Amino acid sequence: MTPETVCLPDGQTYTVSPVFGGVAFKSNDLTHGTHFPVGWNIALHTEEEKLVFEDGSTAPVNGEGHGEAAGRGDATAMDTTDDGSAPKRKKRVRPFSQPTRQNDTLFISSLSTPSSQEYGPPASPTRQIAMILWVSLYWYFHQREPSPHMSTEASHETPDSAKPMGEWRITIQRDGVLRGRNLIPKLERMGLLATQSTDVGTSLDDSDETWSHMFVSQRMFWQLPPNLFLFTLKPVKGSSPWPGLAASPNTSRPGSPAAQGPAAHFTPRAASPQLGVAKLYNDLPGAPIPTNLAAGVSTVHPITPFFSTSHLPTYYPPLTLQYTFTGNLRHPLRPKPPRMGELFYSRFLPSVGRYLSFRVASLSPEPVPYFGPLGPKPPDRPELTSLSDAQLLESWFAKPRVAAFWGKFTPEFLPNALQSNHSFPAIGLWDGVPFGYFEIYWVKEDILGKVLGGEAGDFDRGLHVMVGEEWARGRASEWMTSLVHWCFTTDMRTMNICLEPRIDNDRILKHLDESGFGRERQISFPHKQSWYVRLRRETWTGPLL
Repeated sequence: MTPETVCLPDGQTYTVSPVFGGVAFKSNDLTHGTHFPVGWNIALHTEEEKLVFEDGSTAPVNGEGHGEAAGRGDATAMDTTDDGSAPKRKKRVRPFSQPTRQNDTLFISSLSTPSSQEYGPPASPTRQIAMILWVSLYWYFHQREPSPHMSTEASHETPDSAKPMGEWRITIQRDGVLRGRNLIPKLERMGLLATQSTDVGTSLDDSDETWSHMFVSQRMFWQLPPNLFLFTLKPVKGSSPWPGLAASPNTSRPGSPAAQGPAAHFTPRAASPQLGVAKLYNDLPGAPIPTNLAAGVSTVHPITPFFSTSHLPTYYPPLTLQYTFTGNLRHPLRPKPPRMGELFYSRFLPSVGRYLSFRVASLSPEPVPYFGPLGPKPPDRPELTSLSDAQLLESWFAKPRVAAFWGKFTPEFLPNALQSNHSFPAIGLWDGVPFGYFEIYWVKEDILGKVLGGEAGDFDRGLHVMVGEEWARGRASEWMTSLVHWCFTTDMRTMNICLEPRIDNDRILKHLDESGFGRERQISFPHKQSWYVRLRRETWTGPLL
């Protein structure tokens, strides 16, 4: 394993490097006065228990690897079966080299925090541990996925390609930092850990075996809202990195300005008046980006859906269930979408080397500025950032490829989209450069819901997609699975993501097949014949990386 950099959705970066017995995480963003690195270490190893048959062949007990090659490593072995005619069990523990399907084990062995004279302690130590564990798992599930096929005693003679498939998951060991009293139960209640033992148990504390067999699967990890875990440490009063702009007083309201050291990978725009910066930070989170600051606002830290001046997680639960009527249709009352110009999704994609973001479209005659994180490469077509959303849409609709499916552009197109009660328009960006237009809607109230009837779920979401820029084509699976990621993490009650592309749109149908969508059937609209395609939550394992 060689050192690598992991870029978090909120713009923070960590250098990940191998150390004895595990992996070290070092923050690249927390500036402080000492040379001791801020970060943590995790102990990471692979445990394998194999069955040895009479003919000398082997098979893992819990399904990892194939044959003798699966069990190589420096470890001790022990026999656990006395009957000589039965397969013998051998357990081996070896250092981590690459992910296995279900045999890796992790715990946080140590952590290093900055000086209390520079950064205040986290408001909740448990949330800090949860964030550290989440970031560690974020790195782990970005590694190359192991083979999905499982070698078990029952499938000993089955060809490898026909062996049963299993979940990719990692065991979380109650050791090191995670041995804190009631810490594992708290992490389980936050949804970060799971266990097969779902009984109450008879122990009065969390030291029994009930809490010793925790795990995190790939599927459950990518369904967790990242803004439930990500936050930053708050600088103490008087140590603000903003010249001339003091750190927040302790009694300030949650939206008051607070400072964070500049991220090494973030390239700010030209300097702006401090009052403009302070007002911008006063309004966040939850406010649209003011376009009157586009002439040159410099943000100290990237503004993402995870940014908070209170340095607390920005998770907001979905609206509680209550029903209303639209015409004769009974459906759940919907929450208001994000504000015009507001960034609601951000994630770095290593396969592309850029940050993918989505923001709500805006009617502003000025271009909507981007203050989010940037990837390491120069952006494509940066001149597009000087166009307003209406100008972008008009230029995209003018292309025959787009007009063939979307028709002609009209000045009322964007205002109508913004005033819809069951959908909202969004602009997709690669490193802040617009590349496409999208609509995210509730299926129940859409024309698709009328066609589907009772088949449409109360919280099913639908997508309309359009890639306007030629240079951005060929990345459909990347942004498609990211939109799915946002829909599934925004509301856990959303069970399906639906699209209805025209039957002659072969290109998008091909990308939908590659992204895991299934073609259910053809449906007829007044204006087109479409394929009804659907992606079920239960079959989704995560976004494309």
